[in-house]
Amino acid sequence: MLEKIILHKQKEVAQLKKEISIESLKQKPFFNRETISLKKSIKNGSGIIAEFKRKSPSKGIINDSVDVIEITQGYASAGASALSVLTDTEFFGGQISDLEIARAYNEIPILRKDFMIDEFQIYRAKASGADLILLIAAVLSPKRCLELAEKAKELGLEILLEIHAKEELEQVKEIAHIVDAVGVNNRNLKTFDVDIEESMRLFDEIQTIKKENQSKNDFVLISESGLSDIESVLRLKQKGFEGFLMGEYFMKQQNPAQACKEFIEKL
Repeated sequence: MLEKIILHKQKEVAQLKKEISIESLKQKPFFNRETISLKKSIKNGSGIIAEFKRKSPSKGIINDSVDVIEITQGYASAGASALSVLTDTEFFGGQISDLEIARAYNEIPILRKDFMIDEFQIYRAKASGADLILLIAAVLSPKRCLELAEKAKELGLEILLEIHAKEELEQVKEIAHIVDAVGVNNRNLKTFDVDIEESMRLFDEIQTIKKENQSKNDFVLISESGLSDIESVLRLKQKGFEGFLMGEYFMKQQNPAQACKEFIEKL
């Protein structure tokens, strides 16, 4: 599935680059706005990154009758530290316009959640109002990871590097000096199985890399996917995780914003 997604993404980006110039993206109103720091927001708030997601390859339709303004504003009012907005259309039912709308109505950090493989996507993220981008180690070599991270930094965006397995720690080492957050995806992107213990297993090795780079940079650690109960989040928090990316659990509720509010209050 991951290979299928990336193959489609390569074709999609190639087509978009023919239709939209980087110069035109630079003229967009959001392009020159000052971005809001996820890192600061995580450290000073609930740590919850609430996600707007209509569907996924593993679950199918999660919630396709929701309003992006209502949900994202609700998340922000509930006390979320940041928003994550899916912009992949083919596999997640998202739109770049979801990100633009969320930006227009919210004043907390927003992650453009997509499969980033090209600098063009980073320019478009900036032009659409994102504060940070996602880099997925499973689809990027350490060298490519660094190139995209440097472009994001050049444009004033923060970076969330997502890993899932021990083999991907090389990407963490490569950009540890400039990355703002390292996330452990508890969902295996190849099998879609979810295991919270993945975060627990990788924490110590990521923490070692963090300490080695402490003088240059201090990134936050985030646990992603499969989080649905207070006990798991508290256990991860006790281990040392500061951020928690949650989407499916909130989105499948009748009132996602209310579910987010109640979760944060209990937390």
